Amino acid sequence: MRITACAAAALLLTVPAWADEKPKEPARSYEIPYKLTSTNHIMVRLKLNGKGPFNFIVDTGAPALFVATKVAKKAGTEPDKNGWGTFDSFELEGGLKLEKVEGKIDDPFQLEGMNSLGIAGVELHGMIGYNLLARYKITYDFTSDKLGLTELPGFKPASPPSFAGKGGQGGLEMIGTMMKVLGPMLGFKGPPERKPRGYLGLELDGTAVKTVLAGSPAEKAGLKPGDKIKDFADRSVDNLDELAQRAAKRAAGDEITLTIERDGNEKKITLKLGKGL
Repeated sequence: MRITACAAAALLLTVPAWADEKPKEPARSYEIPYKLTSTNHIMVRLKLNGKGPFNFIVDTGAPALFVATKVAKKAGTEPDKNGWGTFDSFELEGGLKLEKVEGKIDDPFQLEGMNSLGIAGVELHGMIGYNLLARYKITYDFTSDKLGLTELPGFKPASPPSFAGKGGQGGLEMIGTMMKVLGPMLGFKGPPERKPRGYLGLELDGTAVKTVLAGSPAEKAGLKPGDKIKDFADRSVDNLDELAQRAAKRAAGDEITLTIERDGNEKKITLKLGKGL
């Protein structure tokens, strides 16, 4: 009886500790739209301090976030004496948002060279490097148009090296300058100008609307979760890939007509595409 009483007392003492423990929140995951450039670099789009969109390469070999000087200026962030700047907001297309992100404000010779020659097929504005990417588990699937990022709670990557000011690229920055001079002489015209792609503002499951984003063109046009998209611009749609391909060919500001099925009835909805992030 004496042993049983002691055991019961110990059990009662441990209950409050269990009660205080809170279940851990699941790690958040994001699906980040990406495109392969003509040089097969993974390119994503983002906003800095609400300005953009800008085209950034995902580069695990870069030690830090690199932001082109003209882009940092447009975002309103000035570099310190060592060429670093803090961006109040960093927003990736796909919903990932961070605050107070530190980045190197510089023009790496790799980007200057590719932009001067236009070999990437699009103008590049920076690189997302290790100090940001190491916070996430990255899932690459080149059969998909989404890059998977899952938070790694509790993991803090090491700070990037403090290479300072100009010349921090070991003198290789001269290569970028040379390419800028020689490119036009060799007939290269630089990256082509591209219009922002159209933006619907909805998430689909097959051809059925799963989610409608607040304030999006889809919401303003009256689309609702559960609607099934039958036609896109008067052409039938059979699957998600087909719909995505057609939408990608449209630019921001284009008006399109969707035929949807809702509660067994078909209905036509006209909406004006917004500007994608």
